[in-house]
Amino acid sequence: MHESCGVFGIYAPGEDVARLTFFALFALQHRGQESAGIATTDGKKIQVYAEMGLVSQVFNEDSLSQLSGDIAIGHTRYSTRGSSRVTNAQPIVVGRGSNSFAVAHNGNTVNAEHLREELANQGYPFRSSTDTEVIANLILSAPEKNMVDKIRHTMRRLQGAYSLTIMTNKTLFGVRDPLGVRPLCLGTINSDYVIASESCALDHIGASFTREIEPGEIVSITENGIDSYREETGKKALCIFEYIYFARPDSVINGQLLYPARQAMGAGLAIEHPVEADLVMGVPDSATAAGIGYSRQSGISLCEGLLKNRYVGRTFIEPDQRIRDLGVKIKFNPLPQILDGKRVVVVDDSIVRGTTTPKVVGLLRRAGAKEVHMRICAPPIRYPCFLGVDMATRWELIAAQKTVPEVRDFIGADSLGYLSIDRLIKAVALPKDIFCLACFTGNYPIPVQLQMDKLALETITTAQKVRSDIK
Repeated sequence: MHESCGVFGIYAPGEDVARLTFFALFALQHRGQESAGIATTDGKKIQVYAEMGLVSQVFNEDSLSQLSGDIAIGHTRYSTRGSSRVTNAQPIVVGRGSNSFAVAHNGNTVNAEHLREELANQGYPFRSSTDTEVIANLILSAPEKNMVDKIRHTMRRLQGAYSLTIMTNKTLFGVRDPLGVRPLCLGTINSDYVIASESCALDHIGASFTREIEPGEIVSITENGIDSYREETGKKALCIFEYIYFARPDSVINGQLLYPARQAMGAGLAIEHPVEADLVMGVPDSATAAGIGYSRQSGISLCEGLLKNRYVGRTFIEPDQRIRDLGVKIKFNPLPQILDGKRVVVVDDSIVRGTTTPKVVGLLRRAGAKEVHMRICAPPIRYPCFLGVDMATRWELIAAQKTVPEVRDFIGADSLGYLSIDRLIKAVALPKDIFCLACFTGNYPIPVQLQMDKLALETITTAQKVRSDIK
């Protein structure tokens, strides 16, 4: 399961904003590993550099030196709308001259297809197959003169999830959708301002966390300081997977550090699904804290049964068949001397399609584990996400097709226990009604098309090109 993107923005005259953005994106790399990009402005023109690959692969001293200015926005992407190709890399720039601006987007809008067709009929060009370009052109097309009003107009037409950083030649904007699906926070560096998907990005560049940007809020930053504009909001729908998996455990969301919340999830699993065992381990790195929580609550010794290759990332080199057959062993390596003959509790964040978990169980058994008991922090995922997570169709979700005992048998575990929704909410220690739990319950915060396709805009782009060629 993959989250969509990480976004960043900085208004800091006199600073090397491109370099600071690079290091902030480095801290947000976990949110997307397909492409990365930075846009800057010197007050007269916008420059953008975006390519496929990890942040460290995309940028070097030469590329950063070409990105000068006082304002910058950055993006690191995992595709949830549009395929993984360079034309879909962000930030994107629309408009001309003084009317141009750049946009970086985290989320997914459910009415993008309809809006794109409307804008294309009005003559607005599209070079990508992302809903980000739909959002940008919708802002560009808004009849209002003032940029804040243009953004407000756009927010009233969009349905879905969007945390945005937007940059004109003179202003940096941070925008969060009224549901507040994806996180977005505000910080300061010296007397200047930064905006980021997660607070960990602020830590990496020496910025101080100020507050979260609220659902439905527009933040505008200029040479005159910062202004805030609020749109009317109703139901909140923060994605619960930010707490379970997506966000880094050293990030703060809703005033809470995520690390202890994940420990509490592990403790909850020990209460709900106790078992006699010799060792407890969390699957690194996302379930490490939960493994600690399970161990402390149960009194079972903690171990590192799997070591993670922390330098595994996206690569464009296709592995040969021998390497491909190793599968998950490229990412994890078991420790037979620790596991041999032991009954092991394995804590993980989630089971989605059920393709990786059997491989993990198999690794542990081949390393000599006598019993393998899986404990999962997320309740059974039975419904797909349409708000910015590349999860699966309902027919691919193993918990939608099999009972818990059937999933247990499929993954090859001796026992399987999922954390309940009530215990999960207790672990995060926040009101249940501020979260989106649709992937567990099927109760979406807004109407969605149950057969939405992440490549739908790709199809529209191809069809429009064919029509153009015919003409």
